[in-house]
Amino acid sequence: MSERPRVAFVGLGRMGLPMAGNLLAAGYPVTGSDLSEAARSALAEAGGTAEADPLRAVDGADVVVLMLPDSRVVDALLFDTGVLGALPSGTLVVDMSSSEPEATRRIAELAAEGGVAYVDAPVSGGVSGARAGSLTIVAGGTDADVERARPLLEVLGSRVLHVGPAGAGDAVKALNNLLSATHLLVTSEAMLVARRFGLDVGQVLDAVNTSSGRSGSTEKKWPDFIVPETYDSGFGLRLMVKDMGIAVALAESTGVPTPLSHDALALWRRAADDLPEDADHTEIARWLSGQNSTDE
Repeated sequence: MSERPRVAFVGLGRMGLPMAGNLLAAGYPVTGSDLSEAARSALAEAGGTAEADPLRAVDGADVVVLMLPDSRVVDALLFDTGVLGALPSGTLVVDMSSSEPEATRRIAELAAEGGVAYVDAPVSGGVSGARAGSLTIVAGGTDADVERARPLLEVLGSRVLHVGPAGAGDAVKALNNLLSATHLLVTSEAMLVARRFGLDVGQVLDAVNTSSGRSGSTEKKWPDFIVPETYDSGFGLRLMVKDMGIAVALAESTGVPTPLSHDALALWRRAADDLPEDADHTEIARWLSGQNSTDE
């Protein structure tokens, strides 16, 4: 088997750390960087190399993987910290953050000027998918760059879909999460109505899940995280709001009117204002219940 490319993995959070671990398990040499000393220690215990300084982490890397919160943090790393300028021609950057499509296009153009390939490859599947290597990955970039990234991405996900040029992956991810958030909002309203009417929510979900109203919210989020009141899907409410905002801004930039999306985003933002900073996105259901003071 040919030698695996050297990987620098920047962003060892709840998603990034197990993803980096899967690359290590598949034989990739991984040097990771994160602000958290605990995350760096965990990577080292898994067999990787840890660096506090991202510039040291990317030194000598063939592929740089980013798993960061948003475009602002990606920009700060690549430009303010100077990571992009430090990469030699021929390096491949795979940004798996959920970023703004237009910002990604701009970065990809700047990267190309220095001979650096840039692929946006955000993911769906949550922490459990990151651990299992079963994420769905939507990639944007040139055909050649995405094919170069594919072997690595196939370690991290069970589906790798090339959806268009740079920025396309981020656009698809944001639109997917807009759909997911709107599904969860209306599902929660419907289940609260069912409960108030005296129905058994579990039975209602069973019926819906073999009918046309089913979605990821009825099949997984309500049964697994909301009915048992654990609210621990692993995806933060504020990250969902961020992705919804990206999708609505994309709609505005294309001139497509999206009144339902605007209203859904407004409700999610109200929930974010009311709920704790670390609230899981499934807590939107509990928040909705609390909006009606007579709900039991």
